[in-house]
Formats: sequence, structure tokens, C-alpha cells
Amino acid sequence: MLGNRFEQVLSHAQRGDAQAFAELWRDANPMLLRYLHVTAGGLAEDIASHAWLKVIEALGSFTGDEPGFRRWLVTIARNQHLDQVRRAGRRPERLLAEMTDVVDRSGGLATDAATEAEEVMSTRAALGLIARLPPEQAEMVTLRVVMGLDVSDVAAVMGRSSGAVRVAVHRALRRLGEMVDGQGVPVTGSGASTFRDRDA
Repeated sequence: MLGNRFEQVLSHAQRGDAQAFAELWRDANPMLLRYLHVTAGGLAEDIASHAWLKVIEALGSFTGDEPGFRRWLVTIARNQHLDQVRRAGRRPERLLAEMTDVVDRSGGLATDAATEAEEVMSTRAALGLIARLPPEQAEMVTLRVVMGLDVSDVAAVMGRSSGAVRVAVHRALRRLGEMVDGQGVPVTGSGASTFRDRDA
């Protein structure tokens, strides 16, 4: 996060400073893509690109702090995804992206590729587990843990109460713990009902 620098960077970006906008993009886009990989699968890159185009168009009207900007950004991306799903008339496949992060433009491995690959693989594994949760729980966990939004921000994005978000995220994290303890096997079928009953 940009922290204390956010207000200045935003102000410059709103005045048309391309470098400042690039800094906003570099800071927020990786987390946006992680969120979209969980919620939109193979459509993540496309949705993120369209979302940033909308951000460019409306940036001058944005007012708020850095968490507010992230909430605004993810809301735009989420609406973009929902629009695409409605237009397609079907749910998108839930796929994880390839490991393009560790390859440079020349086709060779980037600097410290082993370290980067390890980090990317652990991130992909975590996102893969989250993606196995029920869709709404997966989205809430991703917004809360990956995007770093506050409970109230997640509630605003999802159109739910803060209490409902807290309960859903708590249950989802417990379920993730069970999936890890059970060697990655999710609770499904009658087991899922038992899980819900136990947590109610």
C-alpha cells in the first residue's frame, strides 16, 4: 500500500500524471488480479483491464482514502464481471492463471526466479484453496484477506451486513483449515450440511 503517499499520488494521477497513475496501478493491480482469479477464473485479466479503463474515465471524480480507492476499484471490477456473466448467460470457469509472473519479456526467467516462483506457487496454492469454497465465501475471504479490505468495506461491496460478513469469513477460514488438515479435500455433500449445522 502507498500509505501516507496515497493522497499525493492520487492527486497527481487525477491531474493527468501518467507516472502517478502507473504507481496506483502497480500498487493495486496485483491484489485485484488475485481477487479476480478466485471470482472470475480465466476472465481475470480481461476484467481487470476493463476495470482500469473505467477507473481512468472516472478517476477525477473519486474522493477518499486508500482503502476507499481499493473498495471503489474492486466494486468496478466486480460489476464488470457480473455484467460479463449476465451477457454470457453462464458462469465462467474457475481457473488459475499461468505463472507468467516469473518470466521476463525475452522469455527467460526473471531475476531471483526460484524465489519468485516459490512465492507465486504458494500464492496460487492458497488462491486455489480459496476458490474451492462456496462462491460467496470465496469472494468475501478474498476481499478481506487478499485485497485487505475492512469488514465494512467488504459488506459494502457485497451488499451484506458487517455481521454477516464476519460470520461468513470466520466460517470460511475454519473450512479452509479443515481442507488443509484433510490434505486439501473440501467438505461436500452431507458433510457440508454437518459443517454448516456445527457452525450455526
